[in-house]
Amino acid sequence: MYQKEGDLFMKSDIRVFLCDDDNLRFFGEGPCRLLHLIEETGSLRAAALSMGMAYTKALHLMKRAEKNLGFSLTARTIGGKGGGGSVLTPEAKEFLHDYETWRNACIQSSRDLYTQVLSKYNRNSSGAKGGSELSES
Repeated sequence: MYQKEGDLFMKSDIRVFLCDDDNLRFFGEGPCRLLHLIEETGSLRAAALSMGMAYTKALHLMKRAEKNLGFSLTARTIGGKGGGGSVLTPEAKEFLHDYETWRNACIQSSRDLYTQVLSKYNRNSSGAKGGSELSES
């Protein structure tokens, strides 16, 4: 979008994730998406491939999250004649639901606070301040 002189366009954007005791991220949008894809495809390998991620990286993400959460996210079956696969554990399904509820609430709260506190700094093309003429993502 082209900005005219005097226009100021802003929107809020927030990303949420979980960190371990060393403040290192272990769960966010990547692992969340990976779990959804495992549920869809029945395979960690297929889920990683659809994200353009190496299988070893996907496996590392899952193991790191499992270590920090203290429970298994997937139940794996070893390949063979019928092939292997992965399914989400009941704990993983519950955690995924709760994580997404928390994430969505954080995003909504951020948007509400942006509107209350910072939207007055948006200026429309006439130079007037105020309003929430922009939609936040």
